[in-house]
Amino acid sequence: MSDYTFDTPAGPNPIDRERIVGKPVDRIDGPLKVSGRARYAYEHNAEAPNAAYGCILGAGIGKGRVIAIDVREAEHAPGVLHIMTHLNAPQQGPAKDDFAPQLIGPEVRNFDQAIALVVAETFEQARHAARLIRVSYDREPGRFSLRAEQANAVKPAQWNPDSAVGDFAAGFAASPVKVDATYTTPDQSHTMMEPHATIARWDGDQLTVWTANQVVHWAIRDLSGTLLVPPEKIRVVSAYVGGGFGGKLWIQSDVVLAALGARAVGRPVKVALMRPQVMNNTAHRAATIQRVRIGADHDGRIQAIGHESWSGNQEGRRPEMAASQTRLLYAGRDRMTATRAAVLDLPVGSSMRAPGEAVGLLALEGAMDELAEQLGMDPVELRIRNDVQYDPEKGPERPFSSRHLVECLRTGAERFGWSKRNPRPGQVRDGRWLVGMGVASAIRGNVVQPSGARVTLNPDGRLVVETQMTDIGTGSYTILAQTASEMLGVPFEQVEVRLGDSRFPVSSGSGGSFGANSSTAGLYVACEELRRQLAQKAGLDPATAVFENGQVRAGGRAQSLASLVGQTPVTAEGDIKFAELQQKYAQAGFGAHFCEVGVDSYTGETRVRRMLSVAAAGRILNPKTARSQCLGGMTMGIGAALMEDAVVDTRLGYFVNHDMAGYHVPVHADIPELEVIFLDELDDKSSPMKAKGVGELGICGVGAAVANAVYNATGVRVREYPITLDKLLPGLPALSAI
Repeated sequence: MSDYTFDTPAGPNPIDRERIVGKPVDRIDGPLKVSGRARYAYEHNAEAPNAAYGCILGAGIGKGRVIAIDVREAEHAPGVLHIMTHLNAPQQGPAKDDFAPQLIGPEVRNFDQAIALVVAETFEQARHAARLIRVSYDREPGRFSLRAEQANAVKPAQWNPDSAVGDFAAGFAASPVKVDATYTTPDQSHTMMEPHATIARWDGDQLTVWTANQVVHWAIRDLSGTLLVPPEKIRVVSAYVGGGFGGKLWIQSDVVLAALGARAVGRPVKVALMRPQVMNNTAHRAATIQRVRIGADHDGRIQAIGHESWSGNQEGRRPEMAASQTRLLYAGRDRMTATRAAVLDLPVGSSMRAPGEAVGLLALEGAMDELAEQLGMDPVELRIRNDVQYDPEKGPERPFSSRHLVECLRTGAERFGWSKRNPRPGQVRDGRWLVGMGVASAIRGNVVQPSGARVTLNPDGRLVVETQMTDIGTGSYTILAQTASEMLGVPFEQVEVRLGDSRFPVSSGSGGSFGANSSTAGLYVACEELRRQLAQKAGLDPATAVFENGQVRAGGRAQSLASLVGQTPVTAEGDIKFAELQQKYAQAGFGAHFCEVGVDSYTGETRVRRMLSVAAAGRILNPKTARSQCLGGMTMGIGAALMEDAVVDTRLGYFVNHDMAGYHVPVHADIPELEVIFLDELDDKSSPMKAKGVGELGICGVGAAVANAVYNATGVRVREYPITLDKLLPGLPALSAI
């Protein structure tokens, strides 16, 4: 086992050869998925024979108590094996942190909270019986509106995200040019393709769950704390995950109730959440109210910048950190950010793709566009003028590890044809369409996590990689295979990657844009250890040994890896941790988004006509999978700008449009050809891979670029997202003027 702490910048290493890393290799899991051979959580039927089916009954109120629950008719329904409620549920761990105890009492904290589990021979029988349960409630008034609770919001004690440098109030007051604008973003749903689903099986006191989860070791930790089962008695398998976007970072009701149900009936149990349950029973991105104030001199240099954010969540839960990116993105002497949290009785607000930045940049980059208009300055030039190469809160003593925002803006402007943009809103027409262009900057903090892997070279020449890392549709299988192939000089086709099993070494998992960089860095360390073992077997100096074409060579001598392995596989494990470089250097990925929209002058319908994203995110491990990540982020950003809105019924406390018919996300007809450019960049202070996260960078700022383009097209500034036609129509030019 090799433990490595990354505490000095990476020097030249085998990854720099880029024989396979950095190439647009096809996803190795692609053929499995299109042929149906990639098995997701709900499909492990061979490992869990004779499985029963569980159906969760959710609460029909948003706040209150269950005062009576009658299961007698349901118990006698065909096929029913067991019904569990708070009256007969086993003891579980406390409802704290990310534990997820279920059916622990009569209190209802939010609509669709699980109040019963029906286990039956078939799913249809379980669902039918669940509808026969009769429930009486004592309904209590709930807090369901962020706007109504804004005045009661307080500074969160646990996270303390506020910041202050200089004297913002004085600096803003003294600035000759000012923007003071309030933006709102609605609740949003992850709407991943695969719903939350689990199969649970007990073998004595050993629990195995096949579940849809992004971070396996977090699932082990939280299942152990919830079920009161030692972690070594739990196995979690999440080999393929059909999308998560943060909604599967932590365990939900499906996995806990599947485990409890399986123990109760003595056989495996399958539980999958129906789409309305995904949206009301699990997590979502919380709505925000954001006030952005920017003061600048007449040359466009920011003097003061302040960003305040309000969001709501259940008691003790984390607020949406929408002001976080404002601490790093632009220069400015006097600075302030503030985050306030209101207690709401809605489903839990949690991480969703680029938590904080995705919605925070909708406000900040809109305000920058408004500032550019007041100054009469090109929006690209304004952003370039306020670039800063160090942490603007800490000063030059904390430089960025790498920052190429200006290059992203300039490259994008040239490629997109930004010089052809008419700065006067509402002046460009294409028939009945009003046409406009918008731009926004992108930033996403570079997060890294400890990560490990095991790598084995077999006598048949196969190189097997094993790690708890998950693949949520992002390409983890492929980039890990590329890393191992690069490090050991083994053909890419001979690398087998096994993921998402708690029996493998602990890995970062997928989330926070830390997955690719961290997991490949952990594999890098394991491969370094295997290289050392093989070089020593060959009598060569590991420091100078070159692994290539199935051989290791140094000093004019070469030996095949097959001869070194012989009949006994050679295995190595490695683990990487990250130290003070994360504190010494500000680390982030940067980008720029350019968008052209058309707005129908008769109906207010908005259509994105074309879009370009330019990203600087360290070494791009696989341009094809990275581009796909950016395309997905751009698509989600367009959705956030124009259509996504989980509408709250503020009388009853639930999301009304709780399926994919009512909750609108972009479809193929909404998305034109999108273009992505990656700048050549290596960040030696990020990891041995010299990479950064890109999956969440791709959404950061996209929505603001769309909104700014809509303003340029129409002259209508909408600060309440999403930008729907009803908000545009009153401000559009009269038809007689068209």
